Amino acid sequence: MKNRIKIERAEKGVTQQQLAEAVGVSRQTIVAIEKNRFLPSTPLALKISRFFEKPVETIFILEEGD
Repeated sequence: MKNRIKIERAEKGVTQQQLAEAVGVSRQTIVAIEKNRFLPSTPLALKISRFFEKPVETIFILEEGD
């Protein structure tokens, strides 16, 4: 699964730390998600999408084989 977190952060002018604090995780968790090393739980994915005020499908994109 791909994600647009880094792009969305850049557009909103938010650091990894600011996003992490807003959704209740560590900065390292945001780094891991951005680099596709960690798939967020459903609640975390929803928190991230709410933070950016966009549908979860806009932030997280399923790929073939997912």
